[in-house]
Amino acid sequence: MTMATPTESFVIKTPCSSANIGPGFDVIGLALSLYLELHVTIDRSASTSAHPLNCRVTYEGQGEETGDISLDPEVNLITRVALYVLRCHDQRGFPVETHVHIKNPIPLGRGLGSSGAAVVAGVLLGKECGGLHHLTPERLFDFCLMIERHPDNVGAALFGGFVGTYLKPLTPEDVARKEIPLSEVLPAPAGGVDTGVKPPHPPHGIGHHIKFRWAPEIKAVAIIPEFEVATAKARAVLPAVYPRPDVTFNLQRIALLPVALGQSPPDPELIYLAMQDKLHQPYRQTLIPGLTEIVESMTPATQPGLLGVCLSGAGPTILALATSHFDEIADKIIGMFKQNDIVCSWKLLEPAEGTQVIR
Repeated sequence: MTMATPTESFVIKTPCSSANIGPGFDVIGLALSLYLELHVTIDRSASTSAHPLNCRVTYEGQGEETGDISLDPEVNLITRVALYVLRCHDQRGFPVETHVHIKNPIPLGRGLGSSGAAVVAGVLLGKECGGLHHLTPERLFDFCLMIERHPDNVGAALFGGFVGTYLKPLTPEDVARKEIPLSEVLPAPAGGVDTGVKPPHPPHGIGHHIKFRWAPEIKAVAIIPEFEVATAKARAVLPAVYPRPDVTFNLQRIALLPVALGQSPPDPELIYLAMQDKLHQPYRQTLIPGLTEIVESMTPATQPGLLGVCLSGAGPTILALATSHFDEIADKIIGMFKQNDIVCSWKLLEPAEGTQVIR
């Protein structure tokens, strides 16, 4: 008879994501091939742990040198989200003894879904550590949306590919209680101390998604400026009310975009027109010097291989969809940023599968 090993290990691999893709504000998300990884080891033979909540957190990657990432499991976003899932299922902490090593190459605050990836990875961490195998991907989406209310990013990171998402309006009862689980898992002033209260489970079906086709010829050139734009700041510059013609403009284009990006071979002129936007990019140009010039000057007519250019999420990353001449496209956009004394790096990315647990 073979004895089961008391130590288990697994890897949670979650892609970054780009939201909006032009007109799809808060609706469309694209999972891309840059991955947050959690390397998890659980030693169930141990009876006690010297670490808070039985969890040791280590980290390498973006934000490591500046010390922006907390290694306290009560403070770190990934482990706090996992705690929410665990506490909803009557588990107050992690199994003894849990080690979570985070490898994160996703730039922070750059519009590539770093927080969305962290939330999705955290929900999967809670599921795996708690042995909660009954939780389906759709139910995990509900847990994600209790923490991160942007379904485009978390939907892409969880399910993968090119997705359209929407939120079900919360009932008054849901609105009244939706902060309770956050007080269990978020740091001060929202909480963080274990109150002993069991958080309520998320309502069922908070968010829904549908996967769109993606033409295999299309890749994404991500040009990443070396400065951050906080999502809250990027939202603060948006108007409370939009002119009706601008709303109609975006509705017309978002109806075309998923079809245009799914056609093979791609139609550059159709995609370029379908990626235009009037609801968020014009207002965010004040936060991102050179944005207007880049979006208006980079066209399929002036640049071979280019299909369209947009702000990735809230920015400042620029996403250029293209079929060829990737280096040339990146160099042109980096050159325009350089005129505003902004230094950039770039990556060539492809649509990615959703979050995976690898054992």
